[in-house]
Amino acid sequence: METLYSITPLLALLVSLAAVPAIVSSRNMNAREAWTFAAAFIKFGLVLSMAPFVLQGGTIHFTIAEVIPGVPIALKVDAFGLLFALVSSSLWIVTSAYSIGYMRGLDEHSQTRYFSFFAISLSATIGVAFSANLLTMYLFYEMLSFATYPLVAHNQDHEGRVSGRKYIAYLLGASVLLAFPAMLYVYVQAGTLDFTAGGVVAGNVNSGTLLVLALMLTFGFAKAGIMPLHSWLPVAMVAPTPVSALLHAVAVVKVGVFCVFRALTGTLGTGPLSDAGIGTIIAIFASITILVSSLMALSQDELKRRLAFSTVGQLSYIVLGVALLTPAALQGAMMHITMHAFGKITLFFCAGAIFVASGKKYISQMKGIGRRMPITMTAFFIGALSVIGLPPAGGFLSKWYLVIGTLESGQIAFLVVLLVSSILNAAYFLPIVYRAFFCPPEEDLYKNESIKESPPWCLYPLSITAIGCLVLFFYPQPFFRLAQLAVSQIMGG
Repeated sequence: METLYSITPLLALLVSLAAVPAIVSSRNMNAREAWTFAAAFIKFGLVLSMAPFVLQGGTIHFTIAEVIPGVPIALKVDAFGLLFALVSSSLWIVTSAYSIGYMRGLDEHSQTRYFSFFAISLSATIGVAFSANLLTMYLFYEMLSFATYPLVAHNQDHEGRVSGRKYIAYLLGASVLLAFPAMLYVYVQAGTLDFTAGGVVAGNVNSGTLLVLALMLTFGFAKAGIMPLHSWLPVAMVAPTPVSALLHAVAVVKVGVFCVFRALTGTLGTGPLSDAGIGTIIAIFASITILVSSLMALSQDELKRRLAFSTVGQLSYIVLGVALLTPAALQGAMMHITMHAFGKITLFFCAGAIFVASGKKYISQMKGIGRRMPITMTAFFIGALSVIGLPPAGGFLSKWYLVIGTLESGQIAFLVVLLVSSILNAAYFLPIVYRAFFCPPEEDLYKNESIKESPPWCLYPLSITAIGCLVLFFYPQPFFRLAQLAVSQIMGG
């Protein structure tokens, strides 16, 4: 495997941080948003520039500082990290555009603060994606928690403050009490925290200790939303919809499952986990989360809360894929990071567009709304197909590989979990589409001629991500190739 030493990963990380002073000092909203777009496009360009080398099987390294002997704060761009960085940096551009339509459409307060912390959050996300070891990943993980707290508590009312406190308490509490001690123990036993193909603890701990470490790292990165450490996620819905899209589709929750993926495969190792049967135990926790959260989603009338519980389950699809420890399952889990991101961000964009245009946030109020907002609800339908896992949307492909992974592992019970949960996904999404297009409109919706499609800055982004869901079904090759390479690197060749 060829190695290149370059400052490009650091530049990709820093570009949005560098934009924060310009955003804060901007004298008008146009200048502020221009700096946001400039940073977003430059970040995506830097990430994209590393793709040709990584697609040839190479890795890119950069050491920031060595504060602990043998454990530097360092960056490494490999196939898996690049896949995640491409998803997050590309969708930041779309989310920035959507934020303009949403925040201006509702005349939200503190928009400068909002865009500033959005930029910081994306720097932390790229830092996690390009982390070369467990310490670096942990530091950027914590940075993301602090950066997103002001976004969750953006409304600054009682509900916002309570939700913000619960959000930070869950994420910091889990990481400090579980992930951090596990990281210390790994360092003491192995003398390193680098991510390697076979893991760094092989031969240093017994199977019982390995199980404890696996559970501490899995639940310690609570952004993954595995039950019972999931309840921060629905309460975070108090935030503005673009924040919800960031939290539940791109940055925060995907950082959680990415960290679990890295810790299990790069620190503990797929071989030791498989030999000790630990993957099955983690898969059971993931399966319970998938089924219970899907049932809870069925009972939610508020659209964003239904999407939130859906996210809890969809994240555990990724954890389940990791826990199965087979090549197809690992590949499916990686691809689901991409497919779910595009599908779920589309759904959140649609929920926000409906609220901007009509003020409605409850599903029971949305009868006939598809007649007034046909583009929005068509996009919602496409996003729902992707999350359910039906063609012609990209989510079908990631779930296909997860199903193949269950067959490879011989774990038929987990195949049943995937199939049953997909039926439940359809049960909580498709009635929304039916209600929007085929039910008579509510009286107020019927009489209110002013209700129509949301402003262009809301409408165009959700249309782009919906089209992205379709494109990823017919042309998944770039992400498919990165996932293939990543699996090869994780499995040691």
